[in-house]
Amino acid sequence: METKMESTPESHVEGREFLMTIGGERVAAEDGRVEVTVDPSTGQPLAEVPQASAADVGRAIEAAEAAFPAWAATSIEERGECFRRFGELLVEHREELAALDALDSGNPIKAMRLDVMISLDYVKGWPPLAQALTGEVIPASPGNLHYTSSRPYGVVGRITAFNHPLMFAATRPLASLITGNTLVLKPAPQTSLSTLVLGELFDQAFPAGVVNVISGGAEPGDALVSDGRVKRIAFTGSVPTGLLIQRRAAESGWVKHLSLELGGKNAMVIFPDVDVEAAVDGAIFGMNFNVCQGQSCGSNSRVLVHRGIYDEFVQRAGEALARTRVGPAAEEASEMGPLVSAQHLERVNGFVAAGRSEGATLVTGGERPEGVPEGGFFLAPTMFADVAPEMKIAREEIFGPVMSVTPWDDYEGMIELANGVDLGLTASIWTHDLDLAHRTAERMDAGYVWVNDSTRHYFGTPFGGTKNSGIGREESVEELRSYLETRVVHTRLSDPGAALERMLGGDATSD
Repeated sequence: METKMESTPESHVEGREFLMTIGGERVAAEDGRVEVTVDPSTGQPLAEVPQASAADVGRAIEAAEAAFPAWAATSIEERGECFRRFGELLVEHREELAALDALDSGNPIKAMRLDVMISLDYVKGWPPLAQALTGEVIPASPGNLHYTSSRPYGVVGRITAFNHPLMFAATRPLASLITGNTLVLKPAPQTSLSTLVLGELFDQAFPAGVVNVISGGAEPGDALVSDGRVKRIAFTGSVPTGLLIQRRAAESGWVKHLSLELGGKNAMVIFPDVDVEAAVDGAIFGMNFNVCQGQSCGSNSRVLVHRGIYDEFVQRAGEALARTRVGPAAEEASEMGPLVSAQHLERVNGFVAAGRSEGATLVTGGERPEGVPEGGFFLAPTMFADVAPEMKIAREEIFGPVMSVTPWDDYEGMIELANGVDLGLTASIWTHDLDLAHRTAERMDAGYVWVNDSTRHYFGTPFGGTKNSGIGREESVEELRSYLETRVVHTRLSDPGAALERMLGGDATSD
């Protein structure tokens, strides 16, 4: 009897052709262009990824346009059936999708399995939330009826980030789809594999052309943003790219509706009444070291610790980070993997060098860990202490496994320090005094504030930032409404006596 061998993460890539999904068909780039994606754990080639041209993007938009009327005409219940089937496919392919993300992004496979399961919560959550949407009756004038109704925009363009490839590709399109829009989805060029496979699953669950998946870099992204047929654009990524998308959308000659979930330089404020060990655990968890190597816009990369517990916090946090098992992403024992690319590792190392040269105290990390594969893009989890507000590592988003710790003892000075950057995505406050916690939360210039928690998302609560961290809110009713245009219907009502007289042929008093 032949024994069935268990699959390895690498088996999901070996000998496989990764293709785009356009109009229900799996296709290569029209001109045949490909780029080789690299395994960040080894630096070795992983797979070929199609590089879409503007013509490929045009075909995807045409397919989405063609599918839109029928999809918009379906009920939420019918769309919900597609969501249910999609959820079943995610479960069926969960190990494959997690393995692809580990190999392609460098995120630990255990964390990527969790990303698949988190995605299922969103797949299940959107249909009932959409069913609860209502219009409004507006008492704008006596004797008239004014009410609102909603309709989808049409074709939506969605561009996702590299730090949670599968989860973002699986969940971020859902609000646009449940509201009746069709989609052209483009993943980050560094991490396309799971999204290309996801295109096949979308196509099995939804009518052909409702979801189209393209891959590539700046050329297809620009073509998608600037095409007049794409009325609504959503992007998750860096501030410079978000600003470029705003400009290119405006230059297209078409008014477009945008939502941008951009960078963060998020403050975690620790008061002296906390349990220090719990605060250390919260800071490390909130940095996402063990999920995506700190490559997260929501990470609490600035930890502001009251001077009364500062030395103890620094010592305990440094010791805990030094115990982190760093290794290849596909290995079960790895608690933290490599950064996504050689270019990104070089950028993050530049911040480490800046921290050293500007006088911050390197507590742990800052170098390549021992025992990792020679060609991988690894950096040990890194923590600087005594970080002054003017230092580069205190002001700019690093997007890597580097945490900065700064002491404070003056409340107003701490508030100024927490808010003194150009970004305002999240903040985290740690204290047992809930009165103080809520008063401080109101002072934080951030779109999402945790109290005695950090980095977790809760479906139904609006997530998004202030300042250069973006515009719009996701994961909530606000996001659903952002994919719908509002129409107002006005009806001039006749005098009821005159209406009745017309009905009765001029004799409103007859028996």
